Amino acid sequence: MNGESINRRSFLGSAAASVAVIAAAQSAAEPAPERRIKVAVITHAGGAHLGAYFNALAQTAEAESVVLADPDGNAESGARAALGEKLTRVYQDWNELLSAEKPTMALISVEARLGPEAIDAALDAGCHVFAEKPACVNAEDFARLADKADAKGLHLMLALANRLNPDVQEAKRAVAEDRIGKVYGVDLRLIEDQTRLTRPEYQQSWFADKARAGGGHLAWLGIHWLDLAMYITGASIGQVAGFTGNVGGQPINIEDAVAMSLRFDNGAVGTLTSGYYRDKGSESEIKIWGSKGWLLLASDAPNTMRLYSNASGISDVSGTPESDAYTTFVRAAVRASAGLQVPPITARESLRAVKTVYRAYAAAESGMTVRVE
Repeated sequence: MNGESINRRSFLGSAAASVAVIAAAQSAAEPAPERRIKVAVITHAGGAHLGAYFNALAQTAEAESVVLADPDGNAESGARAALGEKLTRVYQDWNELLSAEKPTMALISVEARLGPEAIDAALDAGCHVFAEKPACVNAEDFARLADKADAKGLHLMLALANRLNPDVQEAKRAVAEDRIGKVYGVDLRLIEDQTRLTRPEYQQSWFADKARAGGGHLAWLGIHWLDLAMYITGASIGQVAGFTGNVGGQPINIEDAVAMSLRFDNGAVGTLTSGYYRDKGSESEIKIWGSKGWLLLASDAPNTMRLYSNASGISDVSGTPESDAYTTFVRAAVRASAGLQVPPITARESLRAVKTVYRAYAAAESGMTVRVE
């Protein structure tokens, strides 16, 4: 049980660079044999999105082979079913795997508390890293890893997979082309089901324990929308203030409700409402207001960017993704590790998202506005 349903729709930068990334990620051409790489998957029984990751690697031609570190034996059957002969060996210990196999990229999906140790080992082994978010329980650990990756010339890519969705790409292009003018404000809303929090298996999982997960809805889901707000606008969040809480009263040690105020480094302001509120399903929205109009990405119009111009009124731009968000993003990460394209997210961009989340928690705890440096 991974506690996330962000993959259910296609919603979930210079403009030219963004288009190049998604075009490369969706290329159907077979790579030359020398541009295919070995990918290690490092996980454990609580690893998130393993089915999506195994399927993505199965569909990625640039991933020539896959090796698996599976200490408790829970992931092997799913990996074999998805990958077939592409899965060449299974280990219990990730250090043994890294030493024996020398993979080019490590895909790491472990509970957040274990993320820094696994990422550190992969970077020391010379691997590019794709890591399930938040990959740490404090920003300082991730900052150290980002510094190490940059020093070694390696990619460190957090799994913020919605960046390459067509509606997000269209929104980023619209802002870059000045179609809505100077960005004034950003409204972010991401609501999921409260029902999962009532299940004993969820309550006993690492997702429900702040010491192991780093946080709740904000660290697990809200981080996607914070990243998209910065990715689309090209501006970083520089200050945060607000509240978090367990409003549902379930026996969990994480927040299920978040209300944040945001100030961007370009002067724009924004809000984030992020929580487990519904009985089932989800709803989401990103709205960006500018001097010449606004744009909207919303769950009731999948894969569509709605744009309003003060001069010409409302228009919709739609696209059809080749595959789901995680398949596209994993393929882009593998291709970047093979030297075939730029990474879909950099170590610095990953760090900015992580810092924003943990500074938001600090703001909620202190009742003060906190800078994101």
